Amino acid sequence: MSDVISLRFESKLQAPEGRVWEWITSVKGISTEMWPFFRMTAPKGVSSLNDVQIKLGVRMFRSYVFLFGVLPIDYSDMTLLEFNVGEGFIEQSPMGSMKLWRHERRIVPCPSDPNGVLLVDQLTFQPRMTRRLVGWFIRRVFLHRHAVLKANLGGPTSKFSGRKGPRRTVQRLWILMPYI
Repeated sequence: MSDVISLRFESKLQAPEGRVWEWITSVKGISTEMWPFFRMTAPKGVSSLNDVQIKLGVRMFRSYVFLFGVLPIDYSDMTLLEFNVGEGFIEQSPMGSMKLWRHERRIVPCPSDPNGVLLVDQLTFQPRMTRRLVGWFIRRVFLHRHAVLKANLGGPTSKFSGRKGPRRTVQRLWILMPYI
């Protein structure tokens, strides 16, 4: 599969493992990470993965994806292949825009800091079209997500953290809107 894109993101966080786990499995945490790029829906009454009956390999629910919070662009049939409480998960969800979407998210001990953890996102995806643009955009979204994680869960800042980086990226993306 030569069209497959693989990206890896890693952030050192100063929060306890339990707090990081709570964040990465909550609708509020995920929504905060994705804003302002995306808004995703969840069924009424679902505020975290704890509220969903998880059967590995079986769709939990359909989530609709809104670009910049308003423009409906996609759906994701939220499916977990692996779920290890407090450690991480593998989500491989059928999506309208992707031939393949696989997101592995892990919390691992930080070798250089016993009080910190590393949050690792490994993405493997294959867009149905505009591969280079989608790859560029997803990379920007995950750089932003990790900046938000660091800002909320304690971690060294990066060049994308704070108001300037994401705002500048969003302004550039508005220019690209006719091509998406």
